[in-house]
Amino acid sequence: MTTTPVAVPERTVSRRVVFLLAVTCGVAVGNIYFPQAVTPLVASGLAVPADSAATVVTAAQVGYAVGIFLLVPLGDRFAHRPLIVCLLGLSGLGLLAASAASSLPFLLGASVLVGITTVVAPIIAPMAVGLVPDDRRGAVTGTLLAGSIGGMLLSRAFGGAVGEWLGWRAPYLVAAAMVLTMATVLVFVAPRTVPSTRQRYPSLLGEALRLLRSERELRRSCFYQATIFGAFTAVWTGLALLLTGPTYGLGAHVVGAFALVNAATMFCTPLAGRWIDRRGPDPVNLVCMVAVLVSAVVLAGGMRGGVAGLVALAVGTLVLDVAMQSGMVANQVRIFALRPDARSRLNTAYMTCAFLGGSIGSWCGVRAFAQFGWAGVCAVVAILSGAALTRHLLR
Repeated sequence: MTTTPVAVPERTVSRRVVFLLAVTCGVAVGNIYFPQAVTPLVASGLAVPADSAATVVTAAQVGYAVGIFLLVPLGDRFAHRPLIVCLLGLSGLGLLAASAASSLPFLLGASVLVGITTVVAPIIAPMAVGLVPDDRRGAVTGTLLAGSIGGMLLSRAFGGAVGEWLGWRAPYLVAAAMVLTMATVLVFVAPRTVPSTRQRYPSLLGEALRLLRSERELRRSCFYQATIFGAFTAVWTGLALLLTGPTYGLGAHVVGAFALVNAATMFCTPLAGRWIDRRGPDPVNLVCMVAVLVSAVVLAGGMRGGVAGLVALAVGTLVLDVAMQSGMVANQVRIFALRPDARSRLNTAYMTCAFLGGSIGSWCGVRAFAQFGWAGVCAVVAILSGAALTRHLLR
């Protein structure tokens, strides 16, 4: 068994390749997030209630969590290039199926399929970490995460604008074209690697669970990310309902454009990665948890409506985004140092927990908004971030 799944010298992994991998992460991750901006259009297009249409987001996130658990361990078992290209191809087919949906159940099924197969970002991260020296892991992880953040932000803006202009099906078609294009590019330029294990597939799945049971630091990182990411998805799922509702009465394109306010997050995660390389993950986690708790208070100002409310929402979501993503860099640097020969399996356990937390947060956000309005969503953020902070302080 090799210690890292690498079959090429480290010097061949150029900054250009890291940048391309970051773009790939962004294109893939965007498939999970652009539906957040188009759920009001889906509701009108399929003649279903708005809260029912919002379950499309939850379906994609549940599918993503399932895909992480079932497929990401294969990053330790197979060469990365064909695995990533195959998953991107299947994701493109799922997006095409979603664009042709004639009913909400069909769209939900296609969304689950897209979520399951678009898990290339958590496969790329441990691959890239194994291709660089130890003292660059934080920086490279931050760069890849910056690509994912760009996909999250731009996909919401793209989904809202294109959906408002051409209908809710158009974003799915454009996303399919982008995913299939990236799959074609990576056939030629993705790094070549070799497996780090020959374990059978059932054993790989069991290993992720065994690692979660045996590695205390993995469990801690999983809890941090599940709670903070749950707060994040609660906000962004409820935000579309708030901005398109009676308080603001804005269109879906504004919901997407609103996400661009948080573009600064793309530049913060590489800085957080370098800070982690110097100081370690724990100080970054602490700062990020406190920031998420503060964001809940700021976001509550969105209830007042008008310009003041929009400013509060912009500032609050910016603080939340930067804190969540920077904390994710810290958590991944911590877990990748545990077992160099099992990074994909470690990431499987970590990302599965994170997106299960995100799915629960999305569901709680929809229900809290339906029952208590925007104040309920802010309360969900405060509760989840408070749980993470309490766990960190009681270590």
